[in-house]
Amino acid sequence: MGDRAEYAPPAPERPNLRLGQLSLIAVTLFTFAFLYVPIIVLILFSFNSARTGAVWQGFTLSWYQRLLGNEALLTAAGRSLIIGIVSTAGSVVIGTLTALAMEREHFRAKAVWDGLLYMPVIIPEIVSGVSLLLFFAAGGIERGLLTLVVSHIAFSMPFVYLTVRARLADFDRSIEEAAQDLGADEAKTFWLITLPLLMPGIVSGALLAFTLSIDDFIISFFVTGKGWNTLPIYIWSQLKQGVTPEINAISAVLLLFSVSVIALSLLLQRRRN
Repeated sequence: MGDRAEYAPPAPERPNLRLGQLSLIAVTLFTFAFLYVPIIVLILFSFNSARTGAVWQGFTLSWYQRLLGNEALLTAAGRSLIIGIVSTAGSVVIGTLTALAMEREHFRAKAVWDGLLYMPVIIPEIVSGVSLLLFFAAGGIERGLLTLVVSHIAFSMPFVYLTVRARLADFDRSIEEAAQDLGADEAKTFWLITLPLLMPGIVSGALLAFTLSIDDFIISFFVTGKGWNTLPIYIWSQLKQGVTPEINAISAVLLLFSVSVIALSLLLQRRRN
């Protein structure tokens, strides 16, 4: 008789392995529920017709309509928008130039300077807020628009720097060398070659910085002055009267805006890759 391959029935799945998979799925579902169920509840109760946010009485859009007629809210939103635009512009210019310098220049203690640029990302915001407050107080600078813009640049610029630096890590400098071989000077090479190639990273960093500026509360709370309350500070002041559907509506709009900006940033990064 010829050799026959003996049939081997598949080994039964081990109970411990299946239990581990189920445990991972359960932990994952619990994590997502812990993170997103409160947000979903907030959005749902922003459509609640009841004055109190604890009991559902029916669907309504009246709270969103009231937002359009809330002059204090619109003023705070306008201030946040102004601060976000100005601070983002400053963060983009400083962060992009710093990334170019750190990537292309060689000098002593470069690693130390690079580490210092990462520090604002990991320092607790309350520490940054207190230190900025003391800095402005020591310099006799009156708190207001200037202190808010400078503070927002200080904590958002490193995010622009990191985004542009990541783009520069795989930047092909032979394209710049080819442009210079064809007669372009350094300025023309930068404007026509370097800057367009870096633009997706710059725009992504700008959108991230703008989102951080619009959403910031802790640092803004320390450095704001009279008459310059931002939108997050306005929301906090309204919470003293209790959580109402109007607060839920404001939070839902702010959340939608932030998610939209971040989604646009991710889309630009995907197109870049």
